[in-house]
Amino acid sequence: MPEKAKNVIVLADKKSDIKHLPCDKVVPFMKEGFDKEEIQSVKTPKHNMYVVNTKKADLEKVRKQAHKIHTDLKDKEEEILVVGGDDDKLAAFLEGIYLSDYQFLKYFSDKDKKKNKLKSVKVKGLSQKKIDELKNVIEAVLWARTLVNEPVSYLDAPRLAMELQKKTLNDGLKVKVLHKKEIEDLGMGGLLAVNKGSVLPPTFTIMEWKPKNAKNKKPIVLVGKGVVYDTGGLSLKPTPHSMDLMKSDMGGAAMMAGTMDAISKNKLPVWVVALIPATDNRPGKNAYAPGDIVKMYDGTTVEVLNTDAEGRMILADAIAYADKYKPEVIIDAATLTGAAVRAIGDKAAIVMGNAPRKYFKQLDKSGNKVHERLVEFPFWDEWKDEMKSDIADLKNIGSGNAGMITAGKFLEHFAKQPYIHIDIAGPAFLESPQDYKGKGGTGFGVRMLYDFFKNL
Repeated sequence: MPEKAKNVIVLADKKSDIKHLPCDKVVPFMKEGFDKEEIQSVKTPKHNMYVVNTKKADLEKVRKQAHKIHTDLKDKEEEILVVGGDDDKLAAFLEGIYLSDYQFLKYFSDKDKKKNKLKSVKVKGLSQKKIDELKNVIEAVLWARTLVNEPVSYLDAPRLAMELQKKTLNDGLKVKVLHKKEIEDLGMGGLLAVNKGSVLPPTFTIMEWKPKNAKNKKPIVLVGKGVVYDTGGLSLKPTPHSMDLMKSDMGGAAMMAGTMDAISKNKLPVWVVALIPATDNRPGKNAYAPGDIVKMYDGTTVEVLNTDAEGRMILADAIAYADKYKPEVIIDAATLTGAAVRAIGDKAAIVMGNAPRKYFKQLDKSGNKVHERLVEFPFWDEWKDEMKSDIADLKNIGSGNAGMITAGKFLEHFAKQPYIHIDIAGPAFLESPQDYKGKGGTGFGVRMLYDFFKNL
């Protein structure tokens, strides 16, 4: 047992897994309590020993066990060594530790005092390749969290595009930003309409990962909602528990950008494109108004009945733009509707669409594996009828019922290829801490989509 590792954590499925512990007096004690305690701890002359009973633990429970130990050790400037368990449980434990250690301290004047003091975590039994892969994915999740947590006073649409451009440092990841004049030339009426009340221009960022060994001949296109702040526009939101949280309305953009970061750093053999339309939504200047008719990128006309249904306006242009790639499938993610939160809360995201079942099956499998779960909702065409306007091709809100589905059917209109819509309004941002997910931006969806691409 390394002398430097002050804290030794043993993952054990059975009593015999702890027989190699370094102190004869510890083993009988630990064996006696093994079936009674989920986590046991004892001090030896050289180490703080933790035995984690993973016998009946699924991967999510292991992550939560790691969070409990992190709570105990986060203020100690000491090294941690994790041993035992199979590869999946070791990886899950490391996820729990590192995701728990995330802090957003940028704006505290005493951030050095508040910072966790955990020195380092080492693991025995996991290959360096697996550790590097896991590290890259976790860093992508933490980056996505930080993007969501940044206020619009810093992370406006141009700044978001700049942050995404920095990822061109990843070998082979291409990032291109279209600015207002180019967006106008393309005729992206939805994005431009939402931006009319802003003093800052919109951006449209294209991220592409196309390795030479890509297994798919057609790309998969990801689309992420990048509303960096949403007042509701002229259909103004109430402030408490609504507008005050709206820096998080670009959670879909963060999810897709984080996914691109993870797959490019780990060099997955898949061709993926991410499209990130970005703007804030404000009631200033010549803001678009209820009753306006907007001509979208694909020529569709939309009657705006609620300026707070802005996410679908900018996503629609991006989804229509995706057709130029003739993609295998389009997947969008957005903090789109309060209806999704009311339906299933913050424990999962809602998914729907018209793509072949294999995509839904793999998304569900990946979501369950990393505990970023999806609940599939029906996607019948009856809901499409609710989006018909009396004076234009479509209107941007339905009757008020099943709002998460009518929003999805609105977006489906613009998808010329197989399509999947993920509403992450619930789990993308948490108002109170939830174990290793913490409080604030969660980076939801990055681990799920990474696993999806890895196993599709």
